[in-house]
Amino acid sequence: MSALPYAVEMQDIVIRFPGVLANDHVNFNLEKGEIHALLGENGAGKSTLMNALSGLYKPSSGTIRVDGKIVNFNSPRDAISSGIGMVHQHFMLVPTQTVTENILLGLKHPRFFMNLARYEQEILDLQQRYGLRVDPKAKIWQLTVGEQQRVE
Repeated sequence: MSALPYAVEMQDIVIRFPGVLANDHVNFNLEKGEIHALLGENGAGKSTLMNALSGLYKPSSGTIRVDGKIVNFNSPRDAISSGIGMVHQHFMLVPTQTVTENILLGLKHPRFFMNLARYEQEILDLQQRYGLRVDPKAKIWQLTVGEQQRVE
């Protein structure tokens, strides 16, 4: 184990739904720079666990730490502010909206009138920085699956 805190630490996570124990005292640790795959049968609780980490579900019990600090995510926005995001198995994008409009849906303080050109430029700058190419003006339905994953 490294001397630094784990990037992500999930301890004794229990997630219950009415009549279903989806996760039963699950532990999951991730160090910076690691890539993990969660494998299991359908219904094994993989997505449920990741939905808790990304703020979609609240664990019934257990502790989640990010960089050594205990976090209690009440929404995906909370998780994103801690550097946790999730690319969902099924896209959560609005097909009739543009790439920029879909990204703006997640803003903390959305405004009715926005300068789309400014946000399109910010998206282009991020793409350049991370090597992810997608036209900010394209409608989601026009994109390939790979491009939609980049937007997600």
